[in-house]
Amino acid sequence: MDEVKSAATIAEVERELRYISGIIKQKGREILKNYPITTPQFIALQWLLEDGDLTIGEVSNKINLAFSTTTDLIDRMEKNLLVERKRDTKDRRVVRIHLLDKGKDIIQEVIEKRQDYLEDVLEDVSTDRVDVLYDILQLLHNQMKIDKEKNSNV
Repeated sequence: MDEVKSAATIAEVERELRYISGIIKQKGREILKNYPITTPQFIALQWLLEDGDLTIGEVSNKINLAFSTTTDLIDRMEKNLLVERKRDTKDRRVVRIHLLDKGKDIIQEVIEKRQDYLEDVLEDVSTDRVDVLYDILQLLHNQMKIDKEKNSNV
């Protein structure tokens, strides 16, 4: 059995993750100032890039916004030619949100700039330590997915 993890250590891990998340969000907002999209639009576009075409309901769930708010968000993105609504090929009643090239280009540029920032921050950290960091983050993410799946089946 693993040794018991101290509450203090868990608290420190949570605090560090919160600080890191805050810094990344702030840096992301700074980068987005140079683009014609808002933070919620960026998050929605990112999901569309990663998961492909989604319904408004699916986008709404992924970005944790009300359905009506997400509809307004999609309307604005469609007006700016970032996305388009398309009928599902298997079920014509279903409308999916499709990422257009302009939206894809913006997302890829922003993500690239975020990666450049992270590369600069980690410049003086050895490759081995960055690899260990990646392994630990991947482990944490996988454990969180397992927990989410377990709790969604309850």
